[in-house]
Amino acid sequence: MANGILGIKVGMTQIFQDNGVLVPVTVIKAGPCVVTQHKTQAKDGYEAIQVGLVEPNPPKKVTKPIRGHFEKTANGTPPTRLLKEFRVEDVNSFPVGSLILANVFSPNELVTITGKSKGRGFAGFIKRHGFGGGRATHGSMFHRAPGSIGASAFPSRVFKGSRMAGHMGNQNCTVKNLKIVKVDEGLGLILVKGAVPGANGGYLIIKKASS
Repeated sequence: MANGILGIKVGMTQIFQDNGVLVPVTVIKAGPCVVTQHKTQAKDGYEAIQVGLVEPNPPKKVTKPIRGHFEKTANGTPPTRLLKEFRVEDVNSFPVGSLILANVFSPNELVTITGKSKGRGFAGFIKRHGFGGGRATHGSMFHRAPGSIGASAFPSRVFKGSRMAGHMGNQNCTVKNLKIVKVDEGLGLILVKGAVPGANGGYLIIKKASS
């Protein structure tokens, strides 16, 4: 069985568990995903399957390299927008063209989810990195400035990687050990406890948590 699937974030809601506890959950449209290519130890140095997320509205315009890739490896499978690889022990268990559905997961299972965080645009030090800032009373003229960012005499420069103002968000973000509360095989939905990265409609990579 595959250890992961691609999905789309639908949004957040809340459900009651059997014991009456109200739990916030994120609804994810998981799959269906189609196997488009095999990666083998002999040819590529590792065993993996390449899968594509099948969407209701497939892409109308596809580049020639992508179209050629699907014609060569996917046995006529229509091109998809999103392609990812998942490591497997035996690629022959996943024939090219077969589907991977939400039933690869089960309730109470732990998963690792990766998505692209919401873009916040240009942000200052305090919002982006949580700097404390200066005091706001007694005539202070230091409020939301960064303070010292480097020595003057030596090394007479600012070190790379120093926390400064800049573009915030819009980066790949991974959250580990999220619990699956419910799996709806009919609708292809999985409900995960808590929040996951990204905005509604964003792509997600859902993998089984490492034991």
